[in-house]
Amino acid sequence: MSTHLLVLDAGTGSVRAVVFDRDGRQIGVSQEEWTHLPEAGVPGSMAFDVAGGWARVKRVIAGALKACGLTGKDIAAISSTSMREAIVLYGDDGREVWACANVDSRASAEVAELRTRSADYERRFYEVSGETFALGALPRLTWLQKHRPDLFAQVRSISMVNDWIAARMTGEITVEPTNGSTNGLMDLARRDWSDELISLAGLDRAMFPRVVEPGTAIGTVTRAAADETGLAEGTPVVAGGGDVQLGSVGLGVLDLGDAAVLGGTFWQQVVNIPPGSVDKTMRLRVNSAAVPQMNQAEAISFFVGLTARWFRDAFCQEEIRKAAEQGRDAYELMEDLAMEVPAGAHGIIPVFSDAMDFGNWYHAAPSFLNLSIDPAIANKGSMFRAIQENAAIVAAINLARVEEFAGVGGSGALILAGGASKGRLWPQIVADVTGRQIRIPRVREATALGGAAAAATGIGQFANLPEAGRTFVEWDRTVEPNPANRGVYDEARERWQVAYAAQKALVDEGVTTSMWRAPGT
Repeated sequence: MSTHLLVLDAGTGSVRAVVFDRDGRQIGVSQEEWTHLPEAGVPGSMAFDVAGGWARVKRVIAGALKACGLTGKDIAAISSTSMREAIVLYGDDGREVWACANVDSRASAEVAELRTRSADYERRFYEVSGETFALGALPRLTWLQKHRPDLFAQVRSISMVNDWIAARMTGEITVEPTNGSTNGLMDLARRDWSDELISLAGLDRAMFPRVVEPGTAIGTVTRAAADETGLAEGTPVVAGGGDVQLGSVGLGVLDLGDAAVLGGTFWQQVVNIPPGSVDKTMRLRVNSAAVPQMNQAEAISFFVGLTARWFRDAFCQEEIRKAAEQGRDAYELMEDLAMEVPAGAHGIIPVFSDAMDFGNWYHAAPSFLNLSIDPAIANKGSMFRAIQENAAIVAAINLARVEEFAGVGGSGALILAGGASKGRLWPQIVADVTGRQIRIPRVREATALGGAAAAATGIGQFANLPEAGRTFVEWDRTVEPNPANRGVYDEARERWQVAYAAQKALVDEGVTTSMWRAPGT
């Protein structure tokens, strides 16, 4: 009897094969890093290497099965998840002709050009799809038409990377709506391709394949794929989804109004909202949720985890050394220092990520404001605490903006996952800033767990994806907000908003350099 589930997780920096038992317990994993290389002479390009990527997929499958002492016959179902926005284009024979990673930014000029087509051209795309041009597929396709017309003429189909893995397994090119919606050409209300937007874009409707819901069987492993991967021919392959949306399933974000902060390299704030609602200010993106008849508002806080890592590597060599000696994590020692600092971090204002503004998305120059030359006030502990507090403030602003336009959320427990959830201080700061109870799941691989829920649903183990998610999720702990700190953080939030606007003005004047700009901004 086939007793396990296999999830293939193709992230921005690596691909992993993760094996779960039928109760959602992770049994084993194999991982390989991959690199997205620029195309010669194409600034901002980051190609996705399908041949090298598939070779890695095959190796991690073999590695995971070996680590668990399993064979392909032990796998009951397979699902896949991936970075979002990355696209794969196929020719007549179903073979890949071009692909790019999510970090590809070659199409800045095309974003700007598309916005000039009419005053409300981008807004119409946003109203239907929940996406601006900054991260969507249309600017990249426009770039390809302009700069690689012979190649573009070969294109017959488009998919996302998780769909590409399924296509390699089954021989059928499909798209599921969670990741598919991030390319900006789908209708959020229908969870299907938008004929209107495809027509406005001047693209051929035949390029856009069948849409399959997460947790629905696509097909089975072909003989050719079985020979390549060691999996059993005929194993069901089930539609998965985008990493954030499947991660939400793995975190138990399953009902209307449920919200989570995914605290990793980038912090993502997600809230389940009703279909048909987008942000009239175009500050936030809206995607299809993994759960049918539900969308997911999303905001992204840029480089939060990277900022913490930069601070560690630049200023905390002593903590790194002590951590190695004590068998601890350097971040634990940094939090020890930060916990000696009062809430508000002595008024230090960090300028790193901004609250999301999808339609005009750029950041100020990274900096600290309001430092003191008193070492008792401005030191490693206070500066690191300020970084932690600021991440929570930006997340709270983004969540409040969702509540404002969608009319949901704002009072229930907030789920915190990712690296930030491992700390003792950071979860407490998020609770204090938002005034909400924080729930921390036991699983650290929420995206893969969501993929396992999809795979199990696709073979009838559960009636639907929410049932699978509720069954698989487990909770580690809860953190209650400290009401005494709320006023301090409300005041810090107001000062930060004023300061950040002034810092962006310096970027506008050419005095400082933006930490990051969306393509075409």
